[in-house]
Amino acid sequence: MSLLSGTGGKAAEEPALDVASGARLIPRITIQAFCEHSQTAQLVESAVHDRRMSKVALTTHNGGLEGAVETYRSNPTPNLILVETSLPTDEIPGALARLAEVCDAATRLIVLGHANDVLLYRELIRSGVSEYIVLPASAHTIVSAITELFAAEGAAPIGRTIGFIAAKGGAGSSTVAHNVAWAISQHLRQDTLILDLDFPFGTAGLNFNQDPPHGIADAIGNSQKMDQTMLDRLMSKAANHVSLLTAPAMLDRSFDFEEREFEQIVELSQKSTPVVILDLPHEWTAWVRYTIATIDEIVIVAEPDLANLRNAKNLSDTIKALRPTESEPLLVVNKVGVPRRPEIAPGEFATSVECRLLGQIGFDAATFGTAANNGQMIAEVAASNKANEVFRLIGMHVTGRTAPERAAVRAAGLKLPFLKKKRA
Repeated sequence: MSLLSGTGGKAAEEPALDVASGARLIPRITIQAFCEHSQTAQLVESAVHDRRMSKVALTTHNGGLEGAVETYRSNPTPNLILVETSLPTDEIPGALARLAEVCDAATRLIVLGHANDVLLYRELIRSGVSEYIVLPASAHTIVSAITELFAAEGAAPIGRTIGFIAAKGGAGSSTVAHNVAWAISQHLRQDTLILDLDFPFGTAGLNFNQDPPHGIADAIGNSQKMDQTMLDRLMSKAANHVSLLTAPAMLDRSFDFEEREFEQIVELSQKSTPVVILDLPHEWTAWVRYTIATIDEIVIVAEPDLANLRNAKNLSDTIKALRPTESEPLLVVNKVGVPRRPEIAPGEFATSVECRLLGQIGFDAATFGTAANNGQMIAEVAASNKANEVFRLIGMHVTGRTAPERAAVRAAGLKLPFLKKKRA
């Protein structure tokens, strides 16, 4: 037996600009790691928190390479084995040959070693080892290596997922989400799908002046037989490059969902649409928490007052803990400049929340009210409104087209007792 068989529109329209792809999710595989040191075991276990690993079943064991050999003499091998070894470089190939004798040919192997030796690396790769990672390493390095093995093989491009959530009810998260989706569709010429996940009170249909017969509730209700064709039939076209899965916006029943209820819908959406916007409700449930942990970007929309600041800080801290290896949440401060209302300066707000400030949107009751009542986007009502440029810049950033601006959040943070920094 060889060691282990591993492998590393319309014609008149402007061309669509590239959008950064979403993360490749690793399929449902089993991984077993055999570590010699507790620090290595902790490192491997921390990799499970990466959202790309959400479907993976991972277990860690002691004993290193020799422990793996003994285990698989009487047990079947998983899809992937990670083994740590401190053996001298000239002894590693022989030890791996003994492991190969007790492994299935389809099993992949990643070796975690302590020798930074190019000749050893080349020999191991030639013999069939999938990857050799020199310790110490990061969890991100390990996850990326696994992704290259299992998610990148013939994988179709995956759409980028961006979730918008309000720090407080009425902050305007849905309005921002819909206008950003519009900006992406018009400026990047990319197909964009809005998933309105606020089942009882969603406004995507209203904001785009749509009343489709089907929507997100039908997709969830038919999840057992859902496929790409059915999902496409349930979508409604709101504008050029913009499609919707609208919320039912009815109170005839309650909407209680399992933690992974929306996982299939999001994944199917990613396979057909370059940009998927998730309009998340202002609530905290198991499915909201899980969805936030598994998408590419999170944008918190808040008004510049104390209650929004407290909630945005709680959201920011929780999202960072849920996504330790992923991008941090982003912040949009909305309704800035309400007459006679005391406000927290957007820069101070962002610094206190410890989020990057993507943009601030001025209060404009007339324009935003007219757009809402007409079922139109701000750009359709007032093309020269400054908010349109903010929506465009947000859209460019969350789709990976521009680098974030750090200067916008350099103001000193507010000194509030309940906002002490929780993260080291």
